[in-house]
Amino acid sequence: MDTLPALHTGTPRSERGFITPVEGLEIPFGLVEGAAPGPILLVTAGVHGSEYCSIEAALRLMGQAPDGLAGTILVLPILNPSGFRQRSIYVMPEDGRNLNRMFPGRPDGTLSERLADWLVTKIYPQADAYLDLHGGDLSEALAPFSLFPSGSEASQALAIAFGLPVSVAAGGEGYTINAAGRLGVPSLIAEVGGNGLWDEAGVTAMTAGIDRALHHLGMIPGPVPAAPQERPRMVTMWVPAAGADGLWYPATEIGQTVAAGDVLGEIRDVFGAVRETIRSQQDGFILYRLSSLAVNRGEALLGVGTPLQN
Repeated sequence: MDTLPALHTGTPRSERGFITPVEGLEIPFGLVEGAAPGPILLVTAGVHGSEYCSIEAALRLMGQAPDGLAGTILVLPILNPSGFRQRSIYVMPEDGRNLNRMFPGRPDGTLSERLADWLVTKIYPQADAYLDLHGGDLSEALAPFSLFPSGSEASQALAIAFGLPVSVAAGGEGYTINAAGRLGVPSLIAEVGGNGLWDEAGVTAMTAGIDRALHHLGMIPGPVPAAPQERPRMVTMWVPAAGADGLWYPATEIGQTVAAGDVLGEIRDVFGAVRETIRSQQDGFILYRLSSLAVNRGEALLGVGTPLQN
C-alpha cells in the first residue's frame, strides 16, 4: 500500500503490513489503537540497519494489546530494510547515505532523502510524540543514553521519563529528532546496545523506557518499570571526527572521565606511524566510541559528554 491506515478510528485494533513510502522502498509497519482517545506516538527503528537491540524492541512493541491503551502507537521498526538485510553500517545501501543526516529530506532527492521527506511531510505532522530507537552499530560501543532537541522542554521531559542514565541536549542539522522538533513534536533518540549485538537485558532496558514514555504521555496506566536513577545526567556532547584514514587506537574506555587536553586515542598507519592524535576539547566522560580497528577520514571517533551548566 502507498498510504498508512487512518491513525484514529475510535475502534480498538491492531494492524500490521507493509507500506511503500517512496518508489523502490517497502517497509513494515505496526499500528495499535486503544479504546480510549489519546495521543499518537510514532516509534521508529532501523534507521541504521545493524542496530539490532532497538529493532527487536520495536518489533515487540507492535504486539502491544489495544486493551488499556489510550491513543495510537505507530511503529515503523525497520526504516532501512536493505541495510538490515545486508548488515550495513550507518548507510542505506541504495544511495550510500546515512538516513539520520538527511532530514528534512527532498522529494526529488536520493532514496534516503525522499524517505526523510516522507517522514517529515506525511508522518511527523500526525504525531504527538516521537521515539527514534537506536543503539551502537556494528562498529560502535556505547553506554545507554538518549538525545533530545536542545531547547525543547517537552522533549527533555520525555527523555527524563524514558529514563536512560544520560541524556544529551542535541543540536545540529539532518537528524530525525531535530526535524520533528522543528514541527513541535516532542522527540528523542534512545541508544541501547553496541557493536550490533542484542540480548534480553538490552531489549528489556529499551522496552522499559518505552513503557515509561507511554505512561508519561498518559497512554498506559501504571505501574511501569522504575528508571535506574531519579533523573538522567544532562549533558552536551562533543564528537571528534577522524582527520585521516588509518587504524584507530583508542586510549579511553566507555564511561571514563577525561579532562580537556587528555589524549583520547591515535590514528596510525599500517606501519605504526601516528597520523593523528585526538585530544579532548573539554572535560567530561566517554559516552561511545568507534570500536573497529579500521577508520576512514570523516568518521565519528567517540562522543564526550559534558554536564550541562545549571
